[in-house]
Amino acid sequence: MKFSLVVATLGRDRELAALFDSLLAQQRSDVEVIVVDQNQDDRLAPIIAGYAARLPLLHRRSARNNACHARNLGLMLARGEIVGFPDDDCLYPPGLLDRVGTAFDGDPGVQILTGPAASPEGGLGSGRWREDGGPITPANVWTSVIEFNLFLRRQTALALGGFDEALGPGTPFGSAEGNDLVLRALAAGHAARYEPAQRIIHPDKRLTPVAVERAALYGRGLGHVMRRHAAPAGVWLPFVIRPIGGVLLNALRGRGLASRYFLASLHGRLTGYFAPRSPAMLAPLAELPR
Repeated sequence: MKFSLVVATLGRDRELAALFDSLLAQQRSDVEVIVVDQNQDDRLAPIIAGYAARLPLLHRRSARNNACHARNLGLMLARGEIVGFPDDDCLYPPGLLDRVGTAFDGDPGVQILTGPAASPEGGLGSGRWREDGGPITPANVWTSVIEFNLFLRRQTALALGGFDEALGPGTPFGSAEGNDLVLRALAAGHAARYEPAQRIIHPDKRLTPVAVERAALYGRGLGHVMRRHAAPAGVWLPFVIRPIGGVLLNALRGRGLASRYFLASLHGRLTGYFAPRSPAMLAPLAELPR
């Protein structure tokens, strides 16, 4: 088995079916899909049944509303050489897995491969992304990683302890769990590479009152991970200056919602940065029987 794709899912059904269609369009026979279902109901039952004959699917339930716990459960059940963690509302463009497999085969030293988000409307998606490809470093990791476009050699992912379950959706530090994982890999001496052309389609984040609430949550995760890995001032300071500018500029233009968004992001980043720092390394994970 070449690929194990772990999908942590909660609250979605039609989007998951669209993801499965995009995986079928990869036209590969060496892919397994591990669905870790955090729903309290059986909404996924008809979807799983409808694709079970066409995709190698493993469906497991988790009572914890924690994305990283679900990803780690899937990782321990995985058997593929390479693991990926698609969101339940993203889409793999045709040929994406061919590109990823070729990249890993072409450089046995690379343990991690990442790429940016792509907008459904075309071009790059939400977030700040590097224009140039190449090695990921502690300085550029912040514009090189998103969890749904993160691929690792499975044995390396297990040895690193997978994702930190104190980070990400379902925790007070709602983001940057992928950055944390890559930084732990770099600290362990592993090579990671960013490829701008390796794009995965994901819905753009719209500026809504819900997005304002999430901005503080996501900001706490980013600030916390920056402090945990001792990001120097030259790295973290722009992530403070930009939202200050966003607050002021949008307030002057009468864009109250946007101004509140940047203020929430700034508050979250500072709160996360000054939260008690937790250990940066995790215990290895072991395979689970299936």
